[in-house]
Amino acid sequence: MPQPHGFTYEQRGPARTVVISHRGRPVTTLRDGRARRFLQEVSAGDEQLVMARWTGDYKRGNERTARAHPRNRGR
Repeated sequence: MPQPHGFTYEQRGPARTVVISHRGRPVTTLRDGRARRFLQEVSAGDEQLVMARWTGDYKRGNERTARAHPRNRGR
């Protein structure tokens, strides 16, 4: 499975707002408690994977099952 890439984040202002961007475009904004949890998690793990998970842009685990479906065979 390819690793996610192209994500960046920026912490803004005293209110601890975090903006997550993908390839230069803002994807989501986290504030207060959610921003604090995100910053803790991103400092402890793989930044790209954490940002992909927080934005919802990540593999869901059903790709192999879908590939084996009769409708998708031969593609």
